[in-house]
Amino acid sequence: MKVRKHAFLLCLAICANTMAAEFDRPWNDRNVPLIIDPYFDNPIDWQRLSSEPRVVAIIHKSTIGTAGVDPKYFERKREARRRGYLWGSYHWGTAGDPVAQADFYIATVKPEADELIALDLEDASSTKLMNAREAVLFIERIREKTGRFPVLYTNHSSAELISRDFKHSVFASTPLWYARFKGTVTNFPAGVWRTYTLWQFSSELKPQLAIPGTRTDMDVNVYNGSIEELKRRWPLTTGVHQLQLFPNNDHASFVAIHR
Repeated sequence: MKVRKHAFLLCLAICANTMAAEFDRPWNDRNVPLIIDPYFDNPIDWQRLSSEPRVVAIIHKSTIGTAGVDPKYFERKREARRRGYLWGSYHWGTAGDPVAQADFYIATVKPEADELIALDLEDASSTKLMNAREAVLFIERIREKTGRFPVLYTNHSSAELISRDFKHSVFASTPLWYARFKGTVTNFPAGVWRTYTLWQFSSELKPQLAIPGTRTDMDVNVYNGSIEELKRRWPLTTGVHQLQLFPNNDHASFVAIHR
């Protein structure tokens, strides 16, 4: 029993140190990959962008509601794929008929197996944009249509709401794309998610890192892991937060798994 208790406490200490690092300017670590998420109004100089080897993936705005399509989406997808970037898309959720929005999103982007898919949930309590209850239906429909869960982009207050009111829901199966524009986070809203999978830390409102070939209005993200891990686990169908017992079940410690 003492051995098991010691192993459990050691695991907790290691986890605490890891979490401290992942929430304290992880973008300063040259082994951590960067991901940009543009929309049509963000200019990209592809040649200059290629000078930053840490930018390995692009997640582009694709659709809005049940009719809007980003006019740069398909052009930039072709160019990004040609240049070897990992590719993904996100749907900007609006109020009303989340199932129809999911169908429109998938029918428009026609995601291949190696393309990340994501929902942009700007305000989980909104009456004008998609809210958390509507997002549940959107996520369930995406799962039905594609066989996988989308990544969920949302901000701190929405993550707090979801972790408080939707603990035992489909959100637990979504990798978290956490929007928080500060250098160090000490109050991550753990509950549904233990940690983030992607962290959007820089935006036009609070630029924190300059990316070659882009302006300061470009949104920039980090992955919670190494460049090689991101390449291996793309398109992030499983979140960093998802846990399971050690296979030999010799103590009650948990380890994060990535797929």
